[in-house]
Amino acid sequence: MAAAPRRTHFAFTDRWGGVSTAPYAELNLGGAVGDDPDAVRANRAGTAARFGLDPARVVWMNQVHGCDVAVVDGPWGDRPVPEVDALVTTCPGLALAVLVADCTPVLLADPVASVAAAVHAGRAGMVAGVVPAAVHAMVERGADPARIQARTGPAICGRCYEVPEAMRAEIAAVEPAAGAVTSWGTPAIDVTAGVHAQLERLGVRDRQQSAVCTRESDDHFSYRRDRTTGRLAGYVWLD
Repeated sequence: MAAAPRRTHFAFTDRWGGVSTAPYAELNLGGAVGDDPDAVRANRAGTAARFGLDPARVVWMNQVHGCDVAVVDGPWGDRPVPEVDALVTTCPGLALAVLVADCTPVLLADPVASVAAAVHAGRAGMVAGVVPAAVHAMVERGADPARIQARTGPAICGRCYEVPEAMRAEIAAVEPAAGAVTSWGTPAIDVTAGVHAQLERLGVRDRQQSAVCTRESDDHFSYRRDRTTGRLAGYVWLD
């Protein structure tokens, strides 16, 4: 008899409700941006508590704008945090986290197969195929793209992500859906659109996209807008 589908949880943070001070005010969850480590630990603990999670059961990664995936079955403990841009797990109750401040946070789950993934999709990672790599790792562990639920969180939109024309052409040659134009008429990239196009080709139909542009929203951190700033997080876990 097949197991019942597990309940899936997706969560994205804004910048409020933490203890960090300017320029990281308030809920900075990034540990490598220059903020007080004690404040980051307090912010991570408080956020986990609000979601009903054990902070020790939230798994983070050392994001490097690549396409490598780590499959995890528990907290890192004393092991080094790996340099990857996607985490995949089949362990119920283990939360996976991704940090962003303009890049696209991608959360994936197949509740029937009990497989979840958190993906950091920046411009380079999207082009390199980090999202397909995560989906493939999920499929290898029993996930079905037709069952995968995909949620993308607050990220810089194509109206705001200005790039040189040569860069737009190079990226659009790999992922046409990512080519965009800013609201002031210059070349741009829409990473989230590129991610959703990749998911569509992979057969992932259950997709939702946040309407928030981090550069436009004062409620969210944006590296492009502020440079020195905090990091938002996306969390995914299965009961």
